[in-house]
Amino acid sequence: MSKVKVFLGFILLLFGVIVFYLVFLNFQNDTFGKIVSPLPNTYFWFSGVQNIIKDSAKAPFVSATSAFAYDLTDEKILFDKNSSQKLPIASLTKIMTAVVALENPKKDDKYLVKSEDLVGENSMGLEAGEVLSLKELLYGLILRSGNDTAETLASNYPGGRIAFIAAMNKKAKDLGLKDTNFTNPTGLEGDGNQHSTAKDLVVITKYALDKFQSFRDVSKTFIYTIQASPTHKAYIMENETNLISSYPGVKGVKIGFTNEAGYCLVTYLEYGEHQIISVLLNSSDRRQEMKNLLDFSLKSLGVIPPQHI
Repeated sequence: MSKVKVFLGFILLLFGVIVFYLVFLNFQNDTFGKIVSPLPNTYFWFSGVQNIIKDSAKAPFVSATSAFAYDLTDEKILFDKNSSQKLPIASLTKIMTAVVALENPKKDDKYLVKSEDLVGENSMGLEAGEVLSLKELLYGLILRSGNDTAETLASNYPGGRIAFIAAMNKKAKDLGLKDTNFTNPTGLEGDGNQHSTAKDLVVITKYALDKFQSFRDVSKTFIYTIQASPTHKAYIMENETNLISSYPGVKGVKIGFTNEAGYCLVTYLEYGEHQIISVLLNSSDRRQEMKNLLDFSLKSLGVIPPQHI
């Protein structure tokens, strides 16, 4: 009988160990681990903070309300300041605008500019009645941050502008982004309900870079010329993300500003064996702070940062 009790006790102990291990493993996955993506090679999300900063005292001062730096290569968070705080994002909105437009191109590739599309001070300089291609508008959207371009893409969407905004929110939902909401395709100040987070913007940017080679190509372009045609005038555009010319390895992506959002910037860096996406929301000096953040991120990975201006 005693042997039976010992045996049963051993079985119960073994069962308890197994249950503890499974619970502990699940806790690790939920809190610190990387969850397997439902969209392989295009989407990921974060669980907890897997931060490799060894000495927080060496972290750069960042005035931005929110900041986030993520190494796609090693899948590590390099810097995190309020990365889950919902904030207005100004023209960083246009990254999602590009995604929806690229996923739903017009068959005839002819986008008519309407008078109601000509909104906001920041513009590509479109004129009502012009007809351009998706490629041409994409350069105006990213390089010039054209509000007129964003509205033209939206108004040419099946179902029009309202359907386009609905598609933006559906894509955010499909990507699992619970802290992102769009009410317009431009990022202009509105009803206060348009917002995202630094962490969500890394996900959106990675998705755009992974899925569309055209988005990569446009983002890393410094100057682009559109020749005049029978349907539109000529355009010369310069990339407003000037880190392309001042920080080796930077490949774009997008700047933004409104009084509501402050100065914002998303940057994609390819340097050495690493690919890093960094975000600043409401920064007092986005370009210098981004350079400092990139330097710090590379040093955290054991990489000597490049010389830059």
